Amino acid sequence: MAFGDSENDIEMLQLAGISYAMENADPKTKAVANHLAPANTEAGVLKILENYLSKGES
Repeated sequence: MAFGDSENDIEMLQLAGISYAMENADPKTKAVANHLAPANTEAGVLKILENYLSKGES
């Protein structure tokens, strides 16, 4: 699982099995990711991880 918000994250997102672009990410990064997460200014990574772990998918 990987999270990114800018073009320097694109390769990481492409290699990850599950990838999230942050809501405030640039358009190229959003186009590569499998999912969209809330903005990093809104604790987006934390929200996704809490949801993921609460479903017992860890």
